Amino acid sequence: MGARKRLKAERRKEENKSIAFAALNNSPIAPRKMRLVADLIRGVEVNKALNILQHNPKEASKSLSTLLRSAIANWEVKNEDKSLEDEELIVKTIEVAQAGMLKRIQPRAQGRANRIRKRSNHVRIVVDGVKN
Repeated sequence: MGARKRLKAERRKEENKSIAFAALNNSPIAPRKMRLVADLIRGVEVNKALNILQHNPKEASKSLSTLLRSAIANWEVKNEDKSLEDEELIVKTIEVAQAGMLKRIQPRAQGRANRIRKRSNHVRIVVDGVKN
């Protein structure tokens, strides 16, 4: 590996030490519905984001709050020397991607059929520590 590549890789590793992520695959909620809730917490401090998700009536907020708690726990494991009280964690990025689709058929009148598409999604959340 060349010197430039090695230095760039070391810099990237150093930057990634303060972040932690969690992923939720094949969640049975449509990506469009999940993005509505994900947009509420993008860039927000984690305690405020958990509060937003707790008081949101949408079904997607339950799975996102569990995922956010998992990302916080992953950050705590990764940064054992730092305490959660000293650092201000924010939701750096949250990505919602479309997953596989279950295709079903709904019988209709006069021998016709409509197709039902049950969509699912993948969510990836990244939390980052900001020093006070």
